[in-house]
Amino acid sequence: MTSKETTRAHDATPPSGWTDFMKTGWLPSPLEGITAIESAPFTKQRREALSKKFPGVRLIIPAGGFKVRSNDTDYRFRAHSAYSWLTGITATDALPDSVLVLDPRGDSHEALLFVHPRSSRESDEFFLNARHGEFWVGRRMTVEETQTRYGITVRHIDTLKEFLDYDGDTYILRGQDELVDKEIKERKKRDEELAVYLSEARLIKDTFEIAELQKAVDTTNRGFADMVRVFPAATATSRGERIIEAAFFGRARLEGNELGYDSIVAAGSHACVLHWIRNDGDVKPGDLILIDAGAEMESLYTADITRTLPVNGKFTETQRQLYMLVYEAQRAGFAAVKPGAKFKDINRACQEVLAKGLEDLGVLPVSAEESMQPESGLHRRWTVHGVSHMLGMDVHDCAQARKDQYADGILAPGMVLTVEPGLYIHPDDELFPAEFRGIGIRIEDDVLVTETGCRVLSKDLPSHPDEIEVWMSNLAR
Repeated sequence: MTSKETTRAHDATPPSGWTDFMKTGWLPSPLEGITAIESAPFTKQRREALSKKFPGVRLIIPAGGFKVRSNDTDYRFRAHSAYSWLTGITATDALPDSVLVLDPRGDSHEALLFVHPRSSRESDEFFLNARHGEFWVGRRMTVEETQTRYGITVRHIDTLKEFLDYDGDTYILRGQDELVDKEIKERKKRDEELAVYLSEARLIKDTFEIAELQKAVDTTNRGFADMVRVFPAATATSRGERIIEAAFFGRARLEGNELGYDSIVAAGSHACVLHWIRNDGDVKPGDLILIDAGAEMESLYTADITRTLPVNGKFTETQRQLYMLVYEAQRAGFAAVKPGAKFKDINRACQEVLAKGLEDLGVLPVSAEESMQPESGLHRRWTVHGVSHMLGMDVHDCAQARKDQYADGILAPGMVLTVEPGLYIHPDDELFPAEFRGIGIRIEDDVLVTETGCRVLSKDLPSHPDEIEVWMSNLAR
């Protein structure tokens, strides 16, 4: 269902005898052995920090609701990242239209979680409600079960509207819940202040988050191996890019929740299209294929990794020459990741290597030094995107952080980000020799800022061309 409505146009009217009969004859079925989730101590600390930031203010963070895919069919529900970060509620347990409230209590707050809990078998919601009924969507936890698992006081969602009648200051994460937006008067600056905090507070990852990100990376690594194994099938099939895309989706669903974002599977010149997600092209031996993919865990933390691979397992000399330029640019980017450095330093380090390489190839109409000047940037014709972004629950994490805290900010231990330089020579680019045209290369890894430098979380997935060839050969056996 796509709204609060619970019946569909094509549903038959249920006979009254049947509805009465459906409410009888059910055994008790409580969940046994419920324990607090691993993240509970961390989410409690996050809520306490939020409480200290906004003393005396009621704070409302909705989970969000379903989003329509087609008519009365919705996309699979995913809770808002800020809500998930503060509650720890996993993808499997998350319920649409839930709302977290931090209610002022003296110099702190009480956390209250409003959810649509499991309904009694004596209620016809169980079998008639296509949005919430367990006959339709599976078992949900009761109020008590939810409270035990997540360590937050839980209330029924039906009591929320009355609870929102409040005279004190209230900041909300606006645009996520129709009822909350309607009932709480908009105060744009205050609501923006909350949204900014909820982005900036996630810039530094705690140990639980780092471990979840490593799990996402490790799952993604296995997904890349799955994709390489189906290369022969992809080359033998029309629209073979989708064979490869499907292989990764299977791994993401098996070990995690979902894809962290739509996978890019770009064979041949499709690799020059930065956000190629049509994935409907043929996969041809002799071409390179650029794959940008990330698995999202049940905790909603996602990886974001790109590899550019030879379809037949061997780089040509031309492919290798261009690939090594991107590879060396990424090495320079890694070296720039350290505490106290500027976020911008990563991009500049990569761009300097790329500009010099393009100068050496004879395609840059000015010197690399001149091209690196702010008013020039001619080398960017072939490398138009930035080379780094924050990573976490969102693939482009912390997007509402202030510029001085992110784009113009300083790197600190606990930040997790990508390093992803690329070169893209479109097939109709006459400034490059013909043998290079139609080649697109990006190498992307996920990196943790440490006390002394950085740790590449995705280092176990080969990126040097020699290592890639050996890895692909072993997978083909």
